[in-house]
Amino acid sequence: MLESLANLFFPKVCYSCSHLLTDNELYICTLCRHKLPVTNFHFNDDDTVKRIFYGRVPVKYATALLRFEKKGLTQTLIHNLKYKGFEEIGLFLGNWLGSELKEIKAYSNIDLVIPVPLHKNKLQKRGYNQVTLFAKQIAKHINAEYVDDVLIKTTNTASQVSKSRISRWFNNPEIFQAVNTHKIENKHVLLVDDIITTGATLEACSNILLNTKNVKISIAAMAIA
Repeated sequence: MLESLANLFFPKVCYSCSHLLTDNELYICTLCRHKLPVTNFHFNDDDTVKRIFYGRVPVKYATALLRFEKKGLTQTLIHNLKYKGFEEIGLFLGNWLGSELKEIKAYSNIDLVIPVPLHKNKLQKRGYNQVTLFAKQIAKHINAEYVDDVLIKTTNTASQVSKSRISRWFNNPEIFQAVNTHKIENKHVLLVDDIITTGATLEACSNILLNTKNVKISIAAMAIA
């Protein structure tokens, strides 16, 4: 009765199209779920994501769940996750991708899952890292350890949303630092982020982690532009 009353005053809507959800739908409606542009990279052994990092950083495996297009469903979904406080979208996407990676042999030897961190000031302002639940659910599905006290962002940067791909590439002042590096020695790390555009942020994070002895890096993201 209480749940029905709550739904009356605060109806559950799709985080992608804002239409009312049915009792059997969670976070996103069935129609949007089938319309979301999935990549299937990890199922098809597609190296589209990995090619972004060729000659820049050694990556074992790399994938992204969705394609990101301006004014598309994926953009709306991730915008609601990052700026509207709908953190459970990360849970939804993490369960989705995690359940798929669980079936892929290449990802069975991942030891640790590490999210790309936010600067402490931005984390305090937003209240959460939009990648946290996404990374935690992936770790849970592939039976890996979630670790968020190794990679730290030391420089607070302005939003990259309105910048072009070129400006992001040449103006990426993000600075990261690795601590507690004993946790990642001789480990295969899955580095996780929300959107891959130029790959500059993931490249910077990977290079920091690779300074530790015998670390291998793979990459997973919610979406690729």
